[in-house]
Amino acid sequence: MNFDEIVERKIAHSRKWCKYPNKDIIPLWIADMDFKAAPEIVNDLQSILDHQIYGYNDFNKVVVQNLVKYVDRKLSWITSHADYMFLPGMVAGINVACRALTNEGDAILTATPIYPPFMSSVKLASRKLVKLPLEIVDGHYSWNFTKLEELLSDTALKIKLILLCNPHNPVGRVWNKDELENIAALAKKYNVYICSDEIHYGLVLDKNKKHIPIASLNDDSKMRTLTLMAQSKTFNLAGLDCAYMIAANPEIRAKLAKITTGLFFSPNIFGLSATNTAITKCDDWHDELIAYLNNNLTEIIKYVSQWQDIEMIRQEATYLAWLDCRKFASKHNINNIHKWFEENGVGLGDGSDFDADGFVRINFATQRAVLIEALQRMKDAINQVQ
Repeated sequence: MNFDEIVERKIAHSRKWCKYPNKDIIPLWIADMDFKAAPEIVNDLQSILDHQIYGYNDFNKVVVQNLVKYVDRKLSWITSHADYMFLPGMVAGINVACRALTNEGDAILTATPIYPPFMSSVKLASRKLVKLPLEIVDGHYSWNFTKLEELLSDTALKIKLILLCNPHNPVGRVWNKDELENIAALAKKYNVYICSDEIHYGLVLDKNKKHIPIASLNDDSKMRTLTLMAQSKTFNLAGLDCAYMIAANPEIRAKLAKITTGLFFSPNIFGLSATNTAITKCDDWHDELIAYLNNNLTEIIKYVSQWQDIEMIRQEATYLAWLDCRKFASKHNINNIHKWFEENGVGLGDGSDFDADGFVRINFATQRAVLIEALQRMKDAINQVQ
């Protein structure tokens, strides 16, 4: 796969590339990739186009059969066909979880900084949002489990659901077994559900790390967890609207069905086909992608290491680098670091959207030449004020 091939995305109405019309700003913000889909996926989609009939389909049953095999093969996680429910996307799943697994007046906890819909979905469901800031311990982001238990034990808060992100967006942590077991044990002790967004599970970059679904830990965790997954991030399929929920507990599935029945139907044949091809034919493409992303991450680290007062902890997963620019912005009287980088030709993710003012997020799933040009623009802007 030639991941260096430049693809003109504006002609396809890319939300990412059309954000800055008529401006010389390189967009590295929203989390989709600038790479063509795997040839195997393109070929299978072409065969559907060639069929020329796009009616109702029953292909979801085949996809579920292959998903059961895939998560077993890749994650050593045993699931059953009945556990799966399809979704148009992960954000829909988070919103459904908030409504289905809690009641009005309940609270929902998540660890910040966090992907914005984790916060907005709670408010849209008229639930109370409880934020637990991640802490940097021994050079990496960590949960404060003492504080987590304090919050869960506070009966006045009425926390009924933990929204977990694993791997975590935006800090890029792959939560290890001990961390997940701590979360699961506290969820059991205080009888709260877990909704685990694991959409980035195919994007573990650190060869010494392994993604562990929290639902796979033990029987209790299995029965109190709703897992959200999709191939969309890993294989650049977000526009095809095909995601899925996995819940072994029939009571959880019944609660979900009460919300979704009549609203969500089987995904379209293109989304199902792309998902199926990704999990059955694209291991080689996936391996090449991970290698390319790691090389891009190396470029970012090389640049950032030269910038005073800007800090970055190496991602363990995702193609989203997370930069702490608070010292730099304060030192140089920059009120909005995100806007400042935009003014200097690079459109990054705004940390304030993730509940982290002074941070920016770099989507490095782009051609290396594009990434290096963006990093050079950032370097030039930084040099001008230092």
